[in-house]
Amino acid sequence: MIRSILIVGLGGFIGTVFRFLISRYFQLHLFSVFPWGTFTVNIIGSFIIGILFGLSEKGDILSSEWRLFLTVGICGGFTTYSTFSNDAFILLQNNEFIRFATYSGLSFVLGLFAVYFGRLIIKAI
Repeated sequence: MIRSILIVGLGGFIGTVFRFLISRYFQLHLFSVFPWGTFTVNIIGSFIIGILFGLSEKGDILSSEWRLFLTVGICGGFTTYSTFSNDAFILLQNNEFIRFATYSGLSFVLGLFAVYFGRLIIKAI
């Protein structure tokens, strides 16, 4: 159990650092009310987790420890539902209803498609 916690913790650290760097990049380079950083990491993370679960379904390509490290650790630390929810709340609070609907709808729909395409790519290989 301790080994699994350390594996997830290391992956979470790496994913969180990447999320911070990508979000920070968008904050510094795009001056927009739309939360592009969170949106981007959630779509990329959805695509990556689709690939990883597709690999897992294809066979014993990833050990259980690697799956834990990559999916729960890195992807879990990289994607951020709590930040997504807060960004959506701020848009609502600022009466940005169209941006709220766009952000929430696209995050959900594109996230699902990203997972689907990640799995589809692995099935095609």
